[in-house]
Amino acid sequence: MQPDQILVTIAREGTRVTARTTGPPIKKSAPGAFRQEHGYAHLTAPLRQRGLVCTVEYGLSDYIIYAELPDDSALIISPPQEPPTDHPPGYPGSWLVTRSSPYDSAMHEVLYNSQFGGPHARHGGSTTPLLDAIDTRLDQLGLSLKAPSTTPEPLNAADAVLHRAGFVSEVTHRGRFHHLPAGMTDPVEQRHTVTRAVDMLGAEGFAYAVEADLLDSSLPVRTDSGPSLGDHLVHLTQSLSRAGHTSQAVAALSELTAPGDGVLDRLTEVIDATADWWDGLGEAADPLYAARLRRINHKMGISIQEIQNLRDRLADRHTAHPLHAQTDPLPTQEPRVAAALASSPTAQRSRPAPTHTGPAATATPPAARPTRPR
Repeated sequence: MQPDQILVTIAREGTRVTARTTGPPIKKSAPGAFRQEHGYAHLTAPLRQRGLVCTVEYGLSDYIIYAELPDDSALIISPPQEPPTDHPPGYPGSWLVTRSSPYDSAMHEVLYNSQFGGPHARHGGSTTPLLDAIDTRLDQLGLSLKAPSTTPEPLNAADAVLHRAGFVSEVTHRGRFHHLPAGMTDPVEQRHTVTRAVDMLGAEGFAYAVEADLLDSSLPVRTDSGPSLGDHLVHLTQSLSRAGHTSQAVAALSELTAPGDGVLDRLTEVIDATADWWDGLGEAADPLYAARLRRINHKMGISIQEIQNLRDRLADRHTAHPLHAQTDPLPTQEPRVAAALASSPTAQRSRPAPTHTGPAATATPPAARPTRPR
């Protein structure tokens, strides 16, 4: 896939400013990628696209969908479980969606009920309002999930640019896109953010189409780009891939696992600091979000300890890898030094003069996109 096949369109949609990334169609999963869906693939596919882990299980008298949520609760999406003779003549079908938790017996919530006499009975067996109701409730709970990483690398790279520029990712059963923060209502601030995003997209070699009134041409072109932290860490991946001896692999892995100042421990510090900062932001739900971050961080801490123990096991082996060519048993350059010196290829960050096509300005940067270090 070439970069000029990727187009990012930034526009106003109602009261929001959105960015939609388009490119060649994503390959569909091979048949049999998931277990038998028993006719529910039209529901499980959009739920999985949102990031939910779904299984299809047998209920009282028919199959149901069980969808796990990140707060340890779960959704149960069920067709009518009573005998069909209990339905009125000509009944079109229905759905019942409940949320419960195996760890909290008091949690039992009905998200959607299109059964006869239910609040959504007018929708019958239609799945679109059902999925809309799930999307809305997950957003209210603060459980918005990102889609799993199944898109081609250039599409992911365009999403990463928007993410760093300050856009917010949103996934619904209708698709995935980005939008400016809901609280960003100042037009000047919106123009600054969109202009920054356009500069970054152009520097990375992506085409974009943006409404002219969302750009501020008076702003200087940003030229302070440099390798991201993720680009620095790519060097560790390269070191591990080339390692011919456990000492070389351990040297790279140790930058993640070093107690106190390793990448993983620093990551937990960042999350703790975020939780502390969020806790005092002022809204009633903020302590709940902070508590969720701390709970996630606690689970990460347990996993980090396990990774550190596995690193020690690998270090004790001190042997050559039978399938990798061995070079110097000790790295010629410390991984942290090499990572600090690593840099991404640079591109000229000039903002092309917008070409007006109706209400939008479209610019296509040079076709060749810099190759990121891997």
